[in-house]
Amino acid sequence: MDSQYLRRTYVDDLGGVRLHARDKEREARPMHDLTATTQERDGPFFSDVVGGLSRVQKTLPCRWLYDERGSDLFEAITRLPEYYPTRAETEILADRASEIAEFAGEDAVVVEYGAGAGVKTELVLDSLCAPQGYVPIDIAEEYLLQTAERMASRFPGLWVRPVACDFVQAFDMPPGIPPGRRIGFFPGSTIGNLDRADAETFLRQMWRHVESGGGAIVGVDLLKDVDVLLRAYDDHEGVTAAFNLNILSRINRELGADFRPERFRHEARWNEADKAVEMHLVSLAEQSVAIGERAFHFRHGETIHTESSRKYDRTGFASVAAVAGWDLAHVWDDSEGRFCVFALVASDDASIHGFPAAA
Repeated sequence: MDSQYLRRTYVDDLGGVRLHARDKEREARPMHDLTATTQERDGPFFSDVVGGLSRVQKTLPCRWLYDERGSDLFEAITRLPEYYPTRAETEILADRASEIAEFAGEDAVVVEYGAGAGVKTELVLDSLCAPQGYVPIDIAEEYLLQTAERMASRFPGLWVRPVACDFVQAFDMPPGIPPGRRIGFFPGSTIGNLDRADAETFLRQMWRHVESGGGAIVGVDLLKDVDVLLRAYDDHEGVTAAFNLNILSRINRELGADFRPERFRHEARWNEADKAVEMHLVSLAEQSVAIGERAFHFRHGETIHTESSRKYDRTGFASVAAVAGWDLAHVWDDSEGRFCVFALVASDDASIHGFPAAA
């Protein structure tokens, strides 16, 4: 598929899908400058940063970790020896390929939330019988376009339409999706980044996207020894630390802040109440940071909470899915019992989603 065509397809401004028609100013800019020039001072990034840093427990939404450098660093994390989820999930997708193909059926359309580099997606598309379409969704636009272009080249004839948006916000599927059973694909245990209410909201939206009778394949990291979990989020080589600290450099670059990243350190913590690994950035000194005319004070040892990764048992996640309108079809585990892939079927009970119940 022609790359210029892909760059004119569906791209979102973090609020809804719109046709991406590039104007002369945008045509004149190199693509690597895209993010920096589209973030306005009153835009969602600015609002999230200022709002999060104004809280008693300072926070930054984890979606903003994934600029181009952040996405590259995360892909490096997935190859680290401590980070078992990628290996465990890849093992499941490879070993259960024929069962996944049978579950999805012929002529499937795969809708992937948080597409990233799409490495696991290639395994899934390879396993399917005559897949008709692929809709990758991700907040990192440039990274998304690269993935869409690679998939279109890798699978000639596959209908590919990238959607650049925050997939936890409400948005619509692009028009023109080929007929065929829609399969939502949400790998990587990204569901763990959402609290229970947000996870249910997201799963309801995925139900609306695939419609009654559609399917979903969701990767879920399981509860296990806390030391194993913490090592996965605080590796020996410091790649996860660089990934976490990169958000401060992004705020400096895009919002004109004066963070000094060397005055913060990465820390991974276990939150027993939430059954979650939390990532924090810890201030190494008493300091103030300016973003425009706003100043934010940090005490020594004060933290910015940047991500939570909740862990489930099988029953716990199945109950979340059921509340959101999904029936459990299959659960596949890796050989060491560290990770699960759930195959779900969208229930016929539309009333769960506020739609009129079928007569």
